[in-house]
Amino acid sequence: MHDPSNTLARLLRTKPAVLQELERKMNSISGQEGVFDDILRQNEITVDRTLAGLGLSRSDTQKTVRLALADRLAHLDRHLWEMVGKPDLSKPDEACAKLCKVVSKVFTPPKGLFIKRELGIERLEKYPPHNLLEHFGYATVRDLIDKEGFTSVMASLRFTQSELWMHQFFDIAYSDLKPDDFEERDVDHLVLDTKWLDVAEKFMSKKYHNVSHLKEFGIIFIIPLKNDLPGETLRLFTLMLHYLHEVPFYASLFRRHLRSENFAHTFKSLLRGDVSSDPAPNHGQITWRVVQRYLAKDNQDDFRLFEPHVNPEADHWWRAEEDLGRLSRILGKDHGRLDLGWWTGLDFVGEMFRDERTGADELVSFDLIDQLMSLVRSSDSGYLYHQQEALWNKIFVEYMGREKMQQLIEENLMSGFIFLK
Repeated sequence: MHDPSNTLARLLRTKPAVLQELERKMNSISGQEGVFDDILRQNEITVDRTLAGLGLSRSDTQKTVRLALADRLAHLDRHLWEMVGKPDLSKPDEACAKLCKVVSKVFTPPKGLFIKRELGIERLEKYPPHNLLEHFGYATVRDLIDKEGFTSVMASLRFTQSELWMHQFFDIAYSDLKPDDFEERDVDHLVLDTKWLDVAEKFMSKKYHNVSHLKEFGIIFIIPLKNDLPGETLRLFTLMLHYLHEVPFYASLFRRHLRSENFAHTFKSLLRGDVSSDPAPNHGQITWRVVQRYLAKDNQDDFRLFEPHVNPEADHWWRAEEDLGRLSRILGKDHGRLDLGWWTGLDFVGEMFRDERTGADELVSFDLIDQLMSLVRSSDSGYLYHQQEALWNKIFVEYMGREKMQQLIEENLMSGFIFLK
């Protein structure tokens, strides 16, 4: 029989020896055997079923497979846009009524622990956002907030202020936070008014997703950028759902560390998404690194990607993709079947297909988010990192369970490592 470690190593771009050692140790502490075989069997069955649904087979090229997945996504995206009332982001109130209402039916996040709004205003007064004040012609931060709204102003800092200003404000505003500076409240989501497009065009130095968030204030916002590219509506929905899971996750971490002696340091570290770059400790225990962001976006050869690790980002995406099945059923009551649930369970799935130009085998990700990013950005090479992070999570989950993984991530995120024995 084939060695499953070799096959998994190709899908994860790591060395078989890393997985052989991991399998031996995880089998020992869990009392299980054949976990890697089961994962690969699930992968194989899912690939075959997905290919059959696309009218393809394993003999097709990687380009043919990727184009077929992209066509399926574009078709679903168009129908989703029609079924939610053809939302027009140039009409924010109307768009939010359609988008936010539907998303809230799919998943309503719990209340979270966030910085008090009044404190946010006080910190802005101490370190004013001059770009915004000058653009709107307001003399004071209070005038700016009163006229433009707290949520819109705080959201706009991401794209109106310089990186230097953001770093300096970040250090000043969050350097002395205390438990009394926080309160429990609902997660906020909104579509920014179209007036913010003019502000964005004036100051935006790089392209942003049209959906973003502020973990510390519990805000999820949509920039009303034109969304006529194939895949944009579906990407918008999945990003909103992702943040509706991510924001409460971080709120629970704020709550966990709120009364610790070095809370301000911890808080800023969580917002930055720090990942330890220390070598994995060797205590005779099984070590899983906690990676709280997608390192491959910055460096696809980062050494931490090839070690056993878990990623809460990938778990938020897993939950968002699960939500899409509910979205299909909610919309289907009035509009007929929209099978967004077709993508559920594909997050960790990948397979090697022949590149027709080189003859070499190339990895194709079946993950919804990888495929969406490839479609929206018209990428020829395709995205892979969401699938690979999901596969590392899948290995941990098959041994320990998903809720146990989430618990251990929350307990050990700041130390950077989970130790199992």
